[in-house]
Amino acid sequence: METIIFNRREIPAGAVNRSDVAVDGWPLRVFEWPPESGMRRGTLLFQGGRGDIFEKYLEAFDHWHRRGWHISSFDWRGQGGSGRFAADPRVGHVEDFAVWVDELAGRFAALRDTTPGPHVVVAHSMGGHLVLRALIERRIAPDAVVLVAPMLGLRSQPFSQRVAARIARFMTRIGRPERAAWKHNERPSLPGASRQKFLTHSLERYDDELWWKTQKPELALGPPSWQWLAAAYRSTLDSFAPGRLESVHVPILLICADADRLVDPESTRVAARRLPDARLLRFGVESAHEILREADPVRLHALAEIDRFFDERATAG
Repeated sequence: METIIFNRREIPAGAVNRSDVAVDGWPLRVFEWPPESGMRRGTLLFQGGRGDIFEKYLEAFDHWHRRGWHISSFDWRGQGGSGRFAADPRVGHVEDFAVWVDELAGRFAALRDTTPGPHVVVAHSMGGHLVLRALIERRIAPDAVVLVAPMLGLRSQPFSQRVAARIARFMTRIGRPERAAWKHNERPSLPGASRQKFLTHSLERYDDELWWKTQKPELALGPPSWQWLAAAYRSTLDSFAPGRLESVHVPILLICADADRLVDPESTRVAARRLPDARLLRFGVESAHEILREADPVRLHALAEIDRFFDERATAG
């Protein structure tokens, strides 16, 4: 796949970055990028992970836009430009993941009513879990789905995920549930640990994120709360209850990095075996967590497989 020169530090011409209001009055930050005239391929909803902002994925958006997709995305409430749940705006807090599933269902329904099909979803990390949960609960019905490094399980060593879930619940009961679970980074780590190495081998793309957050410091988010952790363990473990994954018949491409240090890739591999219509793309040590923001050999391979998958499976009008 050819590498395209693209300015990752600028909202593209023709794209709209706007403030919106949810039905309950909550402020949401929304991104829309309609296709060029005569290039209608369908509509692609992209949703990022915990703490993400859509500026991080402008390069991927450009790739899909050039293929004719109408691109839509929004910051999850509680992060980015969509308001905050906690009194401390640096803490990533939520009471229950159900609020995000409700938001996703409402936004997707609006897209189905107002934009051309087929309608597909690409979701990263926490967004990947939320999309899968929405599929399990029959809240959305896209034509095809791609889950990139999905948070189907959390890295919790040296504890099992169930033991870690009990610890998180206990910690919500002995102090303020909205307090930060740790001080820095996306996960507990030793002082001086490199956040960049958790996320991507591409120093340039990592620096892009820092640049955006320097320009718009109000978009930055720090560590999760103990309540977020408790809710995350509950939601992800519930998704693996007997029969739940087996009930999802939407075509799904799952992409994981076996060396991922933030989410549990084994949970993704298990899900791929249990989902009725799924294929799995695996990367090794060449990829960290942010596969779509990795160095070009990984990033372009992932994009090519996504394109191939949608060409084969996303054909409904």
